[in-house]
Amino acid sequence: MGHMHHMSGGWITPVLSYVMAVVGAALGLRCTVRALAAQGRSRRSWLITASAAIGSGIWTMHFIAMLGYDVDGTAIRYDVPLTLLSLLVAIVVVGAGVFVAGYGRSRVRSIAFGGLGTGLGVAAMHYIGMAAVRLNGDTSYDPGLVALSVVIAVVAASAALWAALSVQGPLAAAVASLVMGLAVSSMHYTGMAAVGVQVRTGTAALGGASATSFILPLAVVLGSFLFLTCAFVALSPTARERAESEAAARPLHEVELPVG
Repeated sequence: MGHMHHMSGGWITPVLSYVMAVVGAALGLRCTVRALAAQGRSRRSWLITASAAIGSGIWTMHFIAMLGYDVDGTAIRYDVPLTLLSLLVAIVVVGAGVFVAGYGRSRVRSIAFGGLGTGLGVAAMHYIGMAAVRLNGDTSYDPGLVALSVVIAVVAASAALWAALSVQGPLAAAVASLVMGLAVSSMHYTGMAAVGVQVRTGTAALGGASATSFILPLAVVLGSFLFLTCAFVALSPTARERAESEAAARPLHEVELPVG
């Protein structure tokens, strides 16, 4: 049995990957909340941004965590098309969940389906990402832990969506993001605990790209995208929008026309 290390780089990979998961979640939830306050094309573009943010945040988290993944006795390479597919699947499946939440008639239904979609997106991304791993050995999965990791992903995504849609205020948003980040991370390490590797002796050449040559640059690009979009979204609500949303939140008979 090949001995696996999940933190060969020390604590930096899990901490950094958790931060990325939180940033992606924070941005995605913020965009989802903005989407629900908007109409038409504006709502659609907020939802698309939310999907891209959560999807790439999850993906970046997964692969930064994978930088700390080592198996004794074999090199590890990544299949490039499958790795890119896992990113696409994350964004598309999360997108389906986010759009259901954004257009759902009832809150319960949108949280249930949105959470299911997002959670399954996280899980699908994780296992396609794992399928992209090339090493000299046979990989096996513990079905119970795999199932548990999917349940964690779905429950967590639903909880985060519920928090984003139900609780107002910056503190609540921060807590929801931290929870979702923690959930994505625990789903990741549960999924990794499900993996067993039987290393084969022999040094067959492995196809694919090494983590540092391919994963790291892509993670940096996605990370920069997330942080830049984050800054843009954080700075985007204008005073007028704020006044309008406050007016919309008050009962109709109390609305005064804004002066000036």
